[in-house]
Amino acid sequence: MATGTRRVSRVRSALARAVIDTRPLRVPQFRLLWFSTVATAIGSQLTAVAVPKQIYDITQSSGWVGVAGGVGLVPLLVFGLWGGAIADAVDRRTVMLVSNIGVAVTSALLWAQAASGLNSVAAVLVLLALQQSFVAVNMPTRSAAIARLVPIELVPTANALNFTTTTFGMVFGPLMAGALIPVLGLSTLYLIDTIALILAALMVWRLPRMPRAAEATGRAGLRDIADGLRYLAARKLLMVSFLVDIIAMVAGMPRALFPEMAETTFGDPPGGGPALGWLFAAIPLGSAIFGLFSGWFSRMSRSGAVIAVAVICWGLTVVGFGLSTSLWLAVLFLALGGGADLVSAVHRSSLLQLEATDEMRGRMQGVFTVVVAGGPRVADLVHGWGGAAVGAGLASVIGGVLVVVLTIAVVAWLPSFWRYRTPAASARPADEAADEHPAVSTKQD
Repeated sequence: MATGTRRVSRVRSALARAVIDTRPLRVPQFRLLWFSTVATAIGSQLTAVAVPKQIYDITQSSGWVGVAGGVGLVPLLVFGLWGGAIADAVDRRTVMLVSNIGVAVTSALLWAQAASGLNSVAAVLVLLALQQSFVAVNMPTRSAAIARLVPIELVPTANALNFTTTTFGMVFGPLMAGALIPVLGLSTLYLIDTIALILAALMVWRLPRMPRAAEATGRAGLRDIADGLRYLAARKLLMVSFLVDIIAMVAGMPRALFPEMAETTFGDPPGGGPALGWLFAAIPLGSAIFGLFSGWFSRMSRSGAVIAVAVICWGLTVVGFGLSTSLWLAVLFLALGGGADLVSAVHRSSLLQLEATDEMRGRMQGVFTVVVAGGPRVADLVHGWGGAAVGAGLASVIGGVLVVVLTIAVVAWLPSFWRYRTPAASARPADEAADEHPAVSTKQD
C-alpha cells in the first residue's frame, strides 16, 4: 500500500514539474503584467485579421494586402530599436502605459473608420503604421520589465508564461475573428481589441514605478541606439543568441512555401483549402501545446545548450516537413518545430534579460523584437525564390539542413555558449522567493 502511494506521489510530482510553471503569478506585480498580456493577446490578433480583410474587401487585391504587411513591418523595425532605447532611458511603467494607450487610440480610430464606411485604404495603412510604432515601443519595454518584477530564478518560467499566452492568442484569435465577422461585422473586431487594450492599460497603471537604472543616461537618441549595438557586439554570448535565431528564421522558416505545397503536395484545390489552414496553424499550435508543458524545459539551467539543441531540432523538423507527402505528417513536423521554437525563445529571452545590465535591457529586447519581426519576412523572400528555383519541398529540406549545419558551426566557434548556465539569485528555494514582493521601484542591477 505504501509502495503504491509513493508511486502515485512520484507520478504527481513528475507531472507537476512537467506542466507550465505558474509560480511567477504569485508575484503580484508580474501577475498584473501577465493579465495585461492576456487581455491584449487575442485582441491584437483580431486586429491582425481585420486589417488585411478590410483592405482586401476595399481593393479586391492581394497585392494591397502585401503592401499592408510591409507598412506594418517598417515601424516594427525602426521603433523596435528606438523603443528599446526609450525603455532604458525612462520609467518603464510610464513607457508601457503611454504606448499601450497609443495602441488603444489607434484601434479605436480603426474601428471608427470601419464603422463609418470610409473605405479608404490610405487611412487604414496610416493607422496601421502608427499602431505598429506604438507596439514596437511596448514590446521590448514589457520584456525588459520582467527581470525587475520576478526573482532571477523565475525569469525563464515567467517568459514561458508570456510566450505561451502569445501563442494561444495566435491560434485562437484568428479562429475567433473568423467566427465573429459574419455575426458582428468586421468593425467590431477593432472595437473588441480597443476594449481589451483599455483593460490592459488599467492593469499597467497599477504596476509600481520602474525607474531607469542609475547607470542609464536618460537619453534615447541615435547615439544611445548605437551604444546598445556596440554593447551587443562586445558580448559574444548575446550576439550568438541573436545569430542562432537569425539562422533558424532566415534559413528555416518555410511559410512562404505553404501555399504551393498545400496545393501541389497535399491536394488543396486551386482556390485554397483546409491543408493551407492546417499548415499555417501548425507552428503556433505546437508552440501553445509545448507552452502548457513548459515546466520541464523552463527550469533547465543549461540555457546555451538548450537553445542550440532546440534550434537544431527546429532545422530537423523543417527537413521532415519538406520530405513529407502526408498532410498530417507535415503538420506534426511543423507542430514539433513550433514547440522547439518556443523552447529556444524562452531561453533566448531569459539569457538577454539576465546577462544584459539593466540600463541595456530595453535596447537588447529592442534588437530581439527586430530579429523576431524581420527574420521571418526575410525568410519569405529567400524561401519564395528558392522554392521557385528548385521546388518547394527541396527548398525546405535545404533550409533545414542549413539550420543544423550553421548552428553547429556557430556553437563550435563559441563553445562557452554551449556551456552557459542561467545564473541564480541565491540558494533560497524558488517558492520562497516567489512569495516575496520585490521592491520594484528601488531595485537596481
